[in-house]
Amino acid sequence: MSLAESRPRTQQQEWPVRGRPRSEAVERAIIEGVMKLMEDGVSLADLSIERIARTAGVGKATIYRRWNNKEDLFVDVLRAADPEDPELPGTSMRDDLVMLLEWLRQRALASRSSAILRNVQAQMKSSPKIWAAYHATVIAPRRRLSLDILRRGQRNGELRTDVDIDLMNDMLVAPMLVQSLLRPEAPLEEGLSERIVDTALEGLRPVRS
Repeated sequence: MSLAESRPRTQQQEWPVRGRPRSEAVERAIIEGVMKLMEDGVSLADLSIERIARTAGVGKATIYRRWNNKEDLFVDVLRAADPEDPELPGTSMRDDLVMLLEWLRQRALASRSSAILRNVQAQMKSSPKIWAAYHATVIAPRRRLSLDILRRGQRNGELRTDVDIDLMNDMLVAPMLVQSLLRPEAPLEEGLSERIVDTALEGLRPVRS
């Protein structure tokens, strides 16, 4: 199964459908076409709708019925390139945090081994509009999820109620990002997620009387 096939979600799919039903296979073909061009080293600046349509074997109108411009299309390519969102166990705050960090670790490993993912991320950072859209639709919801986990931990007595959860979240995520982005030689070994969470929680659990 391709990356795009495993993540066929787009903002446009949530809109009311007019006229003929849209084909998911066509949308996958378009997204795969962009990925192929990116894999071949084509930059976002050189990624015209005409070229995408030719690569995907569709007409330009087919693309414009789904996306207003290539930037909107590229945001969906970013979503398709991302690993699947983690399925949280819900057994405890600690277990859910470990799962979230493990998702980050697996994503970092995929980025290191995938030319497509590396190119996609580089192109995203060069466009403030694309970065803002990706942040709003992908990064921000995941941050809200982790903050919800920490709030639940405070309610359940797993985390001190005086802890700044925004700061706590950054403290948990930062070590993984440092090792994946700033230390490309770091091994990102198995068990890293557990060690980060357990080290952080060691001094932040409520004191039992």
